[in-house]
Amino acid sequence: MFRDRLDAAELLAERLAHLKGSNPLVLAIPRGGVPMGRYLADALEGELDVVLVRKIRAPGNPEFAIGAISEDGTMKLDAAASHFTPEAVEREAEQQRKLLAERRQRYSPVRPPIPPEGRVVVVVDDGSATGATMEAALKTLHGRAARLVAALGVASPSAVARLEAIADEVVCLDVPPRFMAVGQFYADFGQVEEEEVLELLGE
Repeated sequence: MFRDRLDAAELLAERLAHLKGSNPLVLAIPRGGVPMGRYLADALEGELDVVLVRKIRAPGNPEFAIGAISEDGTMKLDAAASHFTPEAVEREAEQQRKLLAERRQRYSPVRPPIPPEGRVVVVVDDGSATGATMEAALKTLHGRAARLVAALGVASPSAVARLEAIADEVVCLDVPPRFMAVGQFYADFGQVEEEEVLELLGE
């Protein structure tokens, strides 16, 4: 178990030390990935930005994710999405697109998007249960980054397998066989507020 996100970030920095000197672009998935991304970018002497992705929630059950969508429209659906009509899924996806556009508007004055072309790119998040959110983020960068690295504190075995099919390298500190939720592997898993994200991006 990690003490908090910073504890996980310190351990990830050790595992990613070979990237130091390559001026990596660290793309954090808001909001939980941003404090970790700030630490990694500093430790690896790289740059920090965000990659914007939202979970697609099951119609009528917002606590259950059936996929993810990125700000460029890349959408990855899990098998569970087949239980709902395409129209219902599209309505939810459109709502998430609007939220992504609003979030980009908030972040851009603080940190205009940094182009990933030709860069070593590290996509970081605190954890992943299904891999859908990280997969959608990686898909938006595939073919643009020179090298694509997925970095996570914890993930399920199925999520790691899913990411290994896309990323050039997957670094995950803990891959427990029994995985319920990301928060169970952090002693302190407090919510990261929007104000903290803006502050970290502005540093």
